[in-house]
Amino acid sequence: MNLPSSSRLQLTPDLNICRILNGMWQVSGKHGAIDPTTAIQTMFDYIDAGFTTWDLADIYGPAEDFIGQFRHQLAINRGQEALSNIQAFTKWVPKPTPMTKEFVEEQINISRQRMGVETLDLLQFHCWRYQDNNYLDALKYLSELQEEGKIKHLGLTNFDTEHLHEIVEAGINIVSHQVQFSLIDRRPEVNMIPLCLQKNVKLFTYGTLCGGFLSEKFLGQPEPQAEQLSTASLKEYKIMIDKWGGWGLFQELLTVLSSIAAKHGVSISNIAVRYILDKPAVAGVIVGARLGISEHLKDNARVFNLQLDREDSDRINAVLEKSHNLYDLIGDCGDELR
Repeated sequence: MNLPSSSRLQLTPDLNICRILNGMWQVSGKHGAIDPTTAIQTMFDYIDAGFTTWDLADIYGPAEDFIGQFRHQLAINRGQEALSNIQAFTKWVPKPTPMTKEFVEEQINISRQRMGVETLDLLQFHCWRYQDNNYLDALKYLSELQEEGKIKHLGLTNFDTEHLHEIVEAGINIVSHQVQFSLIDRRPEVNMIPLCLQKNVKLFTYGTLCGGFLSEKFLGQPEPQAEQLSTASLKEYKIMIDKWGGWGLFQELLTVLSSIAAKHGVSISNIAVRYILDKPAVAGVIVGARLGISEHLKDNARVFNLQLDREDSDRINAVLEKSHNLYDLIGDCGDELR
């Protein structure tokens, strides 16, 4: 499978990425058991198909270890030069605590060791609370580690617009920010995207498929009960759908998406991803990779040859306008986590 050139983005001068990132939250243990041997072998299928960019975190179970083992096998099987063709973006999600240079460096070294790299391609920082300045201290020390060559680039995940602005104004060089963004959750459009355009910060989006709800699987189906939802993601995004407008309006959206998908010869998921990829400041969409369990490589590839026209957007927006305003109900990006 050869992806078109439109599948790639030069995120920074030294980072060329696939615009659909392989999300590794799926290996965290909250989505069922994953066989490590099968999972790592499946990772070769992803990069061979052109999906070379991985999104993970220190708290995603064995995700960093999987990257380390995959890199080791890739180097053995295809040579050291093959390692330059993959990108692995991790996160540091510390518990609230005072930050020292020693503590920050120790934590980053753990990720470097687990992933088998001298330098982290992108370290995405998350903090659980804003009530103190520990997050600014952490970012200052992360910047120092960047200068020392242990981190190439710094990003954030799930900060609100106010604190992203504060961090950038403090002189921290942030290249990306990861937020929830989908047809259901359009909160980034309120304040986050305008700031990102102003400050040249790119967005990586998660939840874009609402854990799988934005697919043919749920079209025309009765509303599922919590006990019928098999993954943590489905449980999480069902709550979001309920706040957004409920199952009836969601079925109306799926029906419109299905019609548009049929028009273009693609899937509902393709439409949902393309809609967000086309938004300003969005560098890439993270799609969960259930390694060794199910894969949608051929389906995901169709996104890059898909162009939504004005009629498509108007039909989608006509449904979205009937929904509740999640910014008013929940708050800015990341507020639901605090």
